[in-house]
Amino acid sequence: MFFCSVVLLQAGTVFGQQVEAPQPQTGKVAGVITDADGELIPGAKVVVTGPNAADRLTAESDGEGFFVVEGLKPLVAYQISIGETGFADWTSTVTLQQPGQYLYLKEVQLQVAAVVTAVTAATSEEIALQEVHAEEHQRVLGIVPNFMVVYDRNPQPLSARLKYQLAFRSATDAVTIAGSLFIAAIDQASDTPAYQQGLKGYGQRFGAQYAGAFSDVMIGGAVLPSLLHQDPRYFYQGTGTRRSRIRHAMLAPFLCPGDNGKTQFNYSSVGGDLGAAALENLYYPQSNRGVGLVFSTAAITTAGRIASTLAQEFLLRRLTAGASKP
Repeated sequence: MFFCSVVLLQAGTVFGQQVEAPQPQTGKVAGVITDADGELIPGAKVVVTGPNAADRLTAESDGEGFFVVEGLKPLVAYQISIGETGFADWTSTVTLQQPGQYLYLKEVQLQVAAVVTAVTAATSEEIALQEVHAEEHQRVLGIVPNFMVVYDRNPQPLSARLKYQLAFRSATDAVTIAGSLFIAAIDQASDTPAYQQGLKGYGQRFGAQYAGAFSDVMIGGAVLPSLLHQDPRYFYQGTGTRRSRIRHAMLAPFLCPGDNGKTQFNYSSVGGDLGAAALENLYYPQSNRGVGLVFSTAAITTAGRIASTLAQEFLLRRLTAGASKP
């Protein structure tokens, strides 16, 4: 009997059945992650990427800093990246040369990331606002407002808005109003200006006194300084010879710093005194009005301003609560 067995073998075919070619044996990469001091880093993220999107593998270091990534194909260049919060990323290229190879990475050490702090410098306006807030807390004996004085060595120029804010704050302070009430009582006693006596006359004198003080502060401390770009505040010198400080204080009503930092004639102060005095002709009794009222009132106000700056330079700073160190 002739027995014949025929086995037909074709590439990829066994007894007529299609079979897949055997896949290459994959390998793995492992290592221990530490910091620069050799301390173990648990929870670090490990990402291994190959040339194709499907070749992306991930892992995470355990409590001992150890990690292992499996499924790497031989002869494929993989990029391994290790990162953790607070550390700079660690990267390297790995290639398994043999199927099933186990590659252990030595010295997987993460360096502390350089801290880049973004600091936004305060603008001149913001610094000036802080200075004005500080000045609004300056009070002689903790009571009398002393807002229009600068004790800082390098103050910022004021914007128009801050000039109005500081002037209005000074003009409407309760102690300023109380001062006008007190002076009105003195005027009532001396029967000047020529209003009537009695409560109504006192009210008229208070109104005239406060209107004059308010207009002087607002015109000389806000309106003109804003238009002319001048600083309405007194700049405390505090150092130098006594003679230089006296000179500085006495010239302050006539010389002032401009917003550009240059010394200028103080048109704001002089103009404020004259302007406020001129407005008195609108509400003073007819018998008290005239050119003489304007110039005499302005002269008295300016003289009082000189006395005030001298007191600022030699006395009031020691008595002013909230004054910064010069």
